[in-house]
Amino acid sequence: MKRRSNSLKFHHIWKRKLFAMLLCFSCFTILLLVESQYSPIQMLTFVSPPTIAKPKIACLFIARNRIPLDMVWDAFFRVDWGEASMIQAERILLQNALMHPLNERFIFLSDSCIPLYNFSYVYDYIMSTNTSFVDSFADTKEGRYNPKMGPVIPVDNWRKGSQWVVLTRKHVETIVQDDSVFPMFQWHCKKRSLPEFWRETALPADASKEHNCIPDEHYVQTLLAQKGLEGEITRRSLTHSSWDLSSSKDPERRGWHPLTYKLADSSPMLIQSIKDIDNIYYETEYRREWCTSKGKPSKCFLFARKFTRPAALRLLNTSVLGISSEATSRA
Repeated sequence: MKRRSNSLKFHHIWKRKLFAMLLCFSCFTILLLVESQYSPIQMLTFVSPPTIAKPKIACLFIARNRIPLDMVWDAFFRVDWGEASMIQAERILLQNALMHPLNERFIFLSDSCIPLYNFSYVYDYIMSTNTSFVDSFADTKEGRYNPKMGPVIPVDNWRKGSQWVVLTRKHVETIVQDDSVFPMFQWHCKKRSLPEFWRETALPADASKEHNCIPDEHYVQTLLAQKGLEGEITRRSLTHSSWDLSSSKDPERRGWHPLTYKLADSSPMLIQSIKDIDNIYYETEYRREWCTSKGKPSKCFLFARKFTRPAALRLLNTSVLGISSEATSRA
């Protein structure tokens, strides 16, 4: 009886072992089947080249509230595929634009600016060079430089130019990280007091002794000179402005603001005359900048300002800008 009991016990143990072996074999078989189905996908993923993201351009609009020429810019972007407080605002814009890793170029545009060409042309023009486009020249005629800047910014590095720049990512990082030049502008670069009706403080006894320093016309240019980066810039702006010294009735304001193009001014001939410009003369440096793109002679400007909304609508409707007018129906 005892021998029979042992035999049954051995039989049950063997059955359990056999069941365990069969279970392991089944699991192994299922694993092999899954692997055989998965491995081709894994191999394809390994062999396929990674998607190369196309570098982008960040357009940074400096506007009071809304973009009055939004219908022009909307059409532009739809084709085939923007005081020291001012430069502080620019730095904040750049800092936020840097957060997108694909942004490789950064353009400052005003709320009265229009594109002269379609998006593809503008993109290729800007991306064809690894330099920034910064209107920059030695400022030797006007009393804007404040000697109090001297310990940090020597007069030899003092530059002037348009704030409408196109910057590479490297230069934007330089601006955002700047902690030496910007404080000098905050403390010592201020425009001359004007008799504005909203002024809360009294005018100085002798305003002529004030340094008439306009921060946004000097900061980027001076900073890049200070950092030894002028060899990495094309020293001209891609945005056209027309300065008319007689446009203001106030003699104190003459020359402070560029000419504004109104409805009657905006014609195909005007746009063509701007497009035809192929060189810029810098009087203080006795330098003529002949414009090039991709190593060949080219037109100088991709954008133009200042245009009123009616003027921009007229240009958009006549198709002289080379961009679609579909956005006008929604304007």
